[in-house]
Amino acid sequence: MQAAVLEKLRGIVGTPHVLTGIELSPFVVEGRTPEAAVFPGGVDEVRAVVTLAAESEVPVIAWGGGTAAAAGMPAPRPGLVLGLKRLDRVVEHEPGDLTVTVEAGRTMAALQSTLHERGQWLSLDPPDAERATIGGIVATNASGPRRHLYGTARDLLIGVTVVTADGALVRGGGKVVKNVAGYDLPKLFVGSCGTLGVIVELTVKLRPRPDDERLVVAPFDRLKDAGSAVRAVMASDLIPNALDLCDAEALRPLGMVGAPAALLVGFDGVAEQVAWQIEELKRLVQAAGGEEPRVLPSDRWPRLATAAADAFDGAGAIMRLCVLPTQVSDVMEQGSALARARGLASAWTAHAGVGVLTGALSLGGRRDDVGAVADVLRGWRGIAQAFAGYAVLDVAPLALKDAVGVWDEAGAAGRIMERIKHELDPRNVLNPGRFVGNI
Repeated sequence: MQAAVLEKLRGIVGTPHVLTGIELSPFVVEGRTPEAAVFPGGVDEVRAVVTLAAESEVPVIAWGGGTAAAAGMPAPRPGLVLGLKRLDRVVEHEPGDLTVTVEAGRTMAALQSTLHERGQWLSLDPPDAERATIGGIVATNASGPRRHLYGTARDLLIGVTVVTADGALVRGGGKVVKNVAGYDLPKLFVGSCGTLGVIVELTVKLRPRPDDERLVVAPFDRLKDAGSAVRAVMASDLIPNALDLCDAEALRPLGMVGAPAALLVGFDGVAEQVAWQIEELKRLVQAAGGEEPRVLPSDRWPRLATAAADAFDGAGAIMRLCVLPTQVSDVMEQGSALARARGLASAWTAHAGVGVLTGALSLGGRRDDVGAVADVLRGWRGIAQAFAGYAVLDVAPLALKDAVGVWDEAGAAGRIMERIKHELDPRNVLNPGRFVGNI
């Protein structure tokens, strides 16, 4: 980066908020070091930084807590990390309307703490809430086990403020929960991975905190039987807020050793309702061949979201597969068998009620055997596609990402996304190459 550009950045945000050299080590991704990291203190400073970067043809990498920094492909050339941690204010909280407007750099844990004081919460539970920012969560559409009942960021976002690639400030949606006519602009930025604009402020829907919440586990001798229990729960009158399936490897980080598989079900609401649902779950589980469910300590909730990844000491690759909920246990069995056939260990979890699986692959002594590992990952993708689903390689060394590909072929949808990208970012400044089809 030219010295003149660095000097202008320091003039915009202040010298202490521009990092270079060895200070950039926390922002190295896939072995690639950015040219600088800059931390604006307000929306106007974000606009000025993005405008300067676009004029200087320097890529901009929006950065919240860095929890999804390795997702997708890295930018093909070094760029500028645009850190949003200083944009962390709660702008407006309307408890009566069950809405909150918040700057993008506030962490999920800090936001939830503020909301809990008023008896409310944002019904999103992505991994690593202490680091993950609300802007980054929306940009990556991150979620956790409670998505079974409460959905994802797409279902909760009602307003967004974005800085576009030319430094313009664009607002979409509103600050109240209502139906409106016209294009739903906020949804465009959910899951866009920072390729269409830098999210600086959001308005989301809230819910009252439940009186009681329990996470219940039911061990099974066979994964297939646990899959049958999933279908039984979904066909019942129960209203779980989470419905997850774990294999033996993924259960170890949750403190369960010896069970080949388990169904983990969450319930919330008034205490009497929760108690009734747990009793009804016992009947359904035992009819499917499972052991009597028991309540887990509340600290297992955050571990559940990362159980597959935590099963190994530094999982070498993590793939997310999406299929129909009825196919989850079959996919887990086939994926595990495929890894074993190549001498590799795997761990599997699934948000079984919505058909989203996570497969983690331990490279062990095969870390340098890119071919064998790539074959397994391609096989996993093939399994998902055989079930009319798709797969995304969320975490892997760059060599594996190159060999396997992060995304499935996007087809006609990819061409539409390319056109949207060109309209909003014609200079290809924002996170270039990171998204589907190297957008």
